[in-house]
Amino acid sequence: MGRNLSNLLYLVTIVTFILALRFLSSPAHARRGNQVGAVGMLIAIAVTFARNSVVSYWEILVGMAIGGTFGAVAARKVKMTAMPQMVALFNGVGGGAAALISLAEFHREAPAPGHLHGDISATIVLSALIGSISFAGSMVAFAKLQELIRGRPITYPLQKLGNGLLFAACVAAGVAIVAGTERQWLLWALLGGALFFGVLFVLPIGGADMPVVISLLNAFTGLAAAATGFELENNVLIVSGMLVGASGTLLTLMMGRAMNRSIANVLFGAFGQVQAGPAAAAATDGGTVRSASAEDVAVMLAYAHKVVIVPGYGMAVAQAQHDVRQLADLLEDKGVDVSYAIHPVAGRMPGHMNVLLAEANVPYPQLKEMDEANPEFPRTDVALVIGANDVVNPDARSNTGSPIYGMPILNVDDAQTVVVLKRSMNPGFAGIDNPLFLNPKTVMLFGDAKESILRLVQDVKSL
Repeated sequence: MGRNLSNLLYLVTIVTFILALRFLSSPAHARRGNQVGAVGMLIAIAVTFARNSVVSYWEILVGMAIGGTFGAVAARKVKMTAMPQMVALFNGVGGGAAALISLAEFHREAPAPGHLHGDISATIVLSALIGSISFAGSMVAFAKLQELIRGRPITYPLQKLGNGLLFAACVAAGVAIVAGTERQWLLWALLGGALFFGVLFVLPIGGADMPVVISLLNAFTGLAAAATGFELENNVLIVSGMLVGASGTLLTLMMGRAMNRSIANVLFGAFGQVQAGPAAAAATDGGTVRSASAEDVAVMLAYAHKVVIVPGYGMAVAQAQHDVRQLADLLEDKGVDVSYAIHPVAGRMPGHMNVLLAEANVPYPQLKEMDEANPEFPRTDVALVIGANDVVNPDARSNTGSPIYGMPILNVDDAQTVVVLKRSMNPGFAGIDNPLFLNPKTVMLFGDAKESILRLVQDVKSL
């Protein structure tokens, strides 16, 4: 295939990636975005195979068969509730691939000292550094989300100083390589140090901040891919990598804004350590928790005019999204106005609740973002909170000593009645007690979210 034709087809691929991002910005068009992006990737693969620069077709085909089989099986078998873990895992694989390419290009471009040009050496160093950090950090994020290691921050003395010195050493090794010290051990030291830094970088970040971390690591992988594009002189890799890097960075900033916290605080604040909070203090001051039966809650819901459902990670863990949709359909048949209030950081990845509810075929117009949902709560008869904790915690508004003070939340306590479905009174993933549970408006329905919803469905049917 001629160079001009291949560049033209690569341009088509780039356009499809841009359109895919545009469609993915809304759950209503997300499926189309995935399809457009897949078509673009198929074009890119076909063009790459048709170019004369391919050295070994069978090795590429073997790699595609292994990776494609794993990807297809994972896409079919992994449950939607485990999607954050899969996103972290696949994102890390992308960063690891970029780091491995940098290693291969270093050996190809520098068979002997003095043969490596400055521009190529810079991109090799960036690809190795950023890709390795993304890979190792994503693996730790995966382990935290999969609960292979604890989700609470893991800290130790002089942690920030040690991390800073380790990162400085990696940068120094990279500068030495760019300056002309083309020693193989230097690149291996850079890769090893970056991998170690990636692990230490994510360990002290609590599970409550995983949506932000996943977005940031996704941006890292995009930047590593763009650097790899410069190494391989591939325009598609450069543009697609920068698209991922830019969109991931923007999403990271938006997620931080949604929590009213700086990115530096997310990354270095060790937020999420278990602590005695205001709710515990309130309990000792006479605050009480009111529990209710499924029958009582069913009556509240069936005879309400307006119900707002607030989903959280507890709904995802219980895989209750389809049952929630069934309950909403029953209430609508009785003339109840039902909608869903979605917080930007609910769940374990950006858009987690939207994805789960879309899987249950919840009509998109019923999904209300936080700015749209909050004005509706004063006119709401029942706010049904399913497994959400930190995103409805009123301490974010009133308690200046709380770690989440200033974080925008869903104002469910403005509703006439708040029903919270929860397994127990244990704090959420962030480890912060919630005084909402002691509010006189609030009643608790304890138990597994799925089982509780199924009981509500049966009781609403019987009314």
